[in-house]
Amino acid sequence: MKPASLAGDAGTSPTEAGSSTADRLLSVGEEAGALAAKEMLELAEVLRRERSLLRAIIESLPAHIYAKDRESRFIACNATVARCMGTTPLEAIGKTDFDFYPREMAAGFFADEQALIRSGQPLIEREERVLDQTTGEVRYFASTKVPFRDDAGDIIGIIGLGRDITERKRADERIRFLATHDSLTELPNRATFSEALAAAIADARTRGGRFAILFVDLDHFKFINDSLGHEAGDSLLKQLAARLRASVRANDLVARLGGDEFVLLCKDPADLEHIEALASRVLESAIRPVALLGQERRISASVGVAVYPDDGDTERVLMKSADTAMYTAKEEGKSTYRLSSRRLRTESLERALLESELRQSIERNELIVHYLPKLELNSRVITGAEALLRWSRPDLGLLPPSEFLPLAEETGLIVPIGMWVLKTVCRQHMAWRSAGLPPVQISVNLAARQFHDEHLVPGVLAALMESGMPPQMLELGLSETLLLQDTPHVTRVLRQLRRAGVKLAVDNFGATYLSLAVIRELPIDTLKVGRALLRDIDQAETRAFADAIIAIGKSLRLTVVAEGIESAGQAAFASDRACDAIQGFYVSRPVAAAEFGELLGRRGG
Repeated sequence: MKPASLAGDAGTSPTEAGSSTADRLLSVGEEAGALAAKEMLELAEVLRRERSLLRAIIESLPAHIYAKDRESRFIACNATVARCMGTTPLEAIGKTDFDFYPREMAAGFFADEQALIRSGQPLIEREERVLDQTTGEVRYFASTKVPFRDDAGDIIGIIGLGRDITERKRADERIRFLATHDSLTELPNRATFSEALAAAIADARTRGGRFAILFVDLDHFKFINDSLGHEAGDSLLKQLAARLRASVRANDLVARLGGDEFVLLCKDPADLEHIEALASRVLESAIRPVALLGQERRISASVGVAVYPDDGDTERVLMKSADTAMYTAKEEGKSTYRLSSRRLRTESLERALLESELRQSIERNELIVHYLPKLELNSRVITGAEALLRWSRPDLGLLPPSEFLPLAEETGLIVPIGMWVLKTVCRQHMAWRSAGLPPVQISVNLAARQFHDEHLVPGVLAALMESGMPPQMLELGLSETLLLQDTPHVTRVLRQLRRAGVKLAVDNFGATYLSLAVIRELPIDTLKVGRALLRDIDQAETRAFADAIIAIGKSLRLTVVAEGIESAGQAAFASDRACDAIQGFYVSRPVAAAEFGELLGRRGG
């Protein structure tokens, strides 16, 4: 028997044995190849799932995630980044921030990224401002950028991650704001004012300068709170805060100390007049009507003024001086201001004496009314006059209104003085009638404080009734500034006066920018064209403006009166433009009642 061959089975030829082995090896190879292919497919599926999972994770994160190459071109980004840029992830590839953001913003991103690529040092939690192109809103991000390296460790770009911190930043800013500001009025609070005052004192000591502080306290604020409730009180404080901010210059400071107490830091006041003018503006801002719970209310304020270094060179002494001056203002009648400074008090003493004498002027019969004739152009007859107040002082003679009416308005004396003028005019009208003179319409101009006095309408009606003067013969003149307030109170009072038969005129029309719409809505009878417009009619621009003003009045079928006529040329201009009447020195200077009666007898007889 032969031994078995190593190459094949017993009884098999060598050729047959080799063929069988090759078949088996081929089968094993095929099986191995199939297995490898299967493993490759499985590996590919695993990689696909991993990429899909990674993409899902990246897209689901509420963050900006992106990668850029060494030139800061986008390699990839999630939809959040693309949406902020106003594009898609696919369209962003190959582009830079300069393609999507404002140049200055994109330049900042580019500079940071190039510095990172050069140094290899990551940027961790850097705050960035990013313009959201879909909303136009600037948002804030905490941005982290790290080097993007290849297998050899070389930097081939950057990878970025940004977290939107806008709301947190706003909350932080609000917290910081509330630490230094009053939450109701959003004015600086006591602590902030104290710091500003300390800085002003230090600066004034160094430079030898002066500044003033004004302590403002509302009058009868407790009554508002008790009668209308805290909601109305809060609304009042917010409205007053806005008015105070509007009454000061940009470099002055307004703060709320608490309750109804406010304080103003007036830096570098040029002189006493500036300080007093500011105090007057504060009082005026407070006395204007306020809307509270659908109702119109009036309040007032008392103001104390202290000046550095006259009234103290420390915060405590200055505040005490201003506070004391404010309480002095309250004790002396409220709705006024008082000065603490010795130098200012000296000058204010003269003002106080003038005020005291002005209060007694009616009792002493020192006030007189002069009349500025009004000439009707068609008939060339005097048909009216404007009442002008004069103060005849034994020591100083006849004072024009410019020397005492501003004081009367500041102190509120304009209200009783204005009522005296109305009664005097009504009685004088009837005296002329009794003397057989032709009837004339008398115009009386009203100050803002008079108009806002709740007794105005009853007072006017009483003056007419007591004298017997026909209501249509009384004309009340109103300033454009007053009508521009456009409050329900203004409209209501005008309509009450109109229903009573009183005529209403806009005085010095064209001095400001009272709109045509306002004029049309108000019950106005007469427009008095401002004397400033007619003074320069030789200038084409001024003449055109005057033409337009007169045309407005005529188109609204209002009586148009040209004021300040001083020459034949101005009178001819007014006549050519079909003005109804003129007044001014060309017709006559203001004269006393007796002289006006004589003038009326000569020209109106």
